[in-house]
Amino acid sequence: MNCLYLPLNYSDFPVPRQDGPLGGNGNGVSGGTVAGIVVGTLCLIILIVGFLWWWGYLRRGATTELDLNGLELNTGSFTLRQIKAATNNFDIANKIGEGGFGPVYKGVLPDGTLIAVKQLSSKSKQGNREFLNELGMISAFQHPNLVKLHGCCIEGNQLLLAYEYMENNSLARALFGPKEWQLELDWPTRYRICIGIAKGLAFLHEESRLKIVHRDIKATNVLLDKNLDAKISDFGLAKLDEEDNTHISTRVAGTYGYMAPEYALRGYLTDKADVYSYGIVLLEIVSGMANIADRAKENQFVLLDRAVSMKITGNLMELVDPKLDSKYDIQEMTVVINLALACTAISPTNRPAMSAVVSMLEGRTVPQNFAVEQSRSMTELDRDKMMKQLENTNESQIEEMSIPYTDSSTSAVDLYPVDRFSDYLQNRSNDTNKLLS
Repeated sequence: MNCLYLPLNYSDFPVPRQDGPLGGNGNGVSGGTVAGIVVGTLCLIILIVGFLWWWGYLRRGATTELDLNGLELNTGSFTLRQIKAATNNFDIANKIGEGGFGPVYKGVLPDGTLIAVKQLSSKSKQGNREFLNELGMISAFQHPNLVKLHGCCIEGNQLLLAYEYMENNSLARALFGPKEWQLELDWPTRYRICIGIAKGLAFLHEESRLKIVHRDIKATNVLLDKNLDAKISDFGLAKLDEEDNTHISTRVAGTYGYMAPEYALRGYLTDKADVYSYGIVLLEIVSGMANIADRAKENQFVLLDRAVSMKITGNLMELVDPKLDSKYDIQEMTVVINLALACTAISPTNRPAMSAVVSMLEGRTVPQNFAVEQSRSMTELDRDKMMKQLENTNESQIEEMSIPYTDSSTSAVDLYPVDRFSDYLQNRSNDTNKLLS
């Protein structure tokens, strides 16, 4: 193999400068190396800033505070990092329930305050509108018989509500949940619970600056604190009550078994719909039974129809929960059962106002003569309609349907428009996805 040899002339090669550390060929560093160090440092800084932003250190003011102030909400705010710390990163061991909104976790704030954190589930049938509704409604009220909201977290695509922790969970679980969760509620405690729920509703309907129809009063949404005092929760379906219109709603939502007939079948919504639901809860408190649809007997709700039948035959005391073992005040029991029947009257005009219910329960007014005008007055056509709707409904879930009425006026309005909030959440979600990509 032939090789070409070229003589080397060292004078043809440039000589490195010796006048500085960057130009030396001993301990000096080349320009390319310096550029690499600078670029690497900048990348590291960007990564650190992005990490801090992702965990909520740098975006607190730019997300929650700004947008919550824009909505004029009277509540505090938490970062996602704070909520994760309180719930031990949503540890399954801290999960205390699951509702239409999503899972609920027990948490502890740094000052030792116990909270219950509701997390919007991606599978939830409730969305931004219900989240805003609940946030706006409950933050506007302070009452001993309404669950207190400590604050919320709106970060990325996360929607979280932090409530006061209710040690004894829901009335439904206490009365007819799994046996290991049921509580021994004596009659004085049950009677106090009846009064507590009534006071909460009277406040919403008549005493607060904003008149509210809750729309989903049921035993699951009545929570019990450590003293077994009742507090109304879950305002995701609540509506502002407007008195100067036709009271027709085209968006019906609630839980079957608790929904007033005129609302479930015709979309007619007033505060008397809550009164009806309250009457059902009273029957459940008295009997220890849930008002579920009787599928063996077509077109009947087990508890309500049983109560009406016993009223007609004069055997009301047979409705009383056997666990009370006859240890109750007969006069109080009679008042509660008759009030329940009055509250569930088919005609909403025949149902008492909640302030009147409180007065009667507290003995400040003599109970009126109660008319039996309950489910027996419902036409077979109405019953058939309701049962057809029930066939496609899980009673433990919140359902929504549209009713095609030509009159589009409503008896209630959303507290906050949802369009701007939806855009905000979409932008926050997009920003989050960009960080992850």
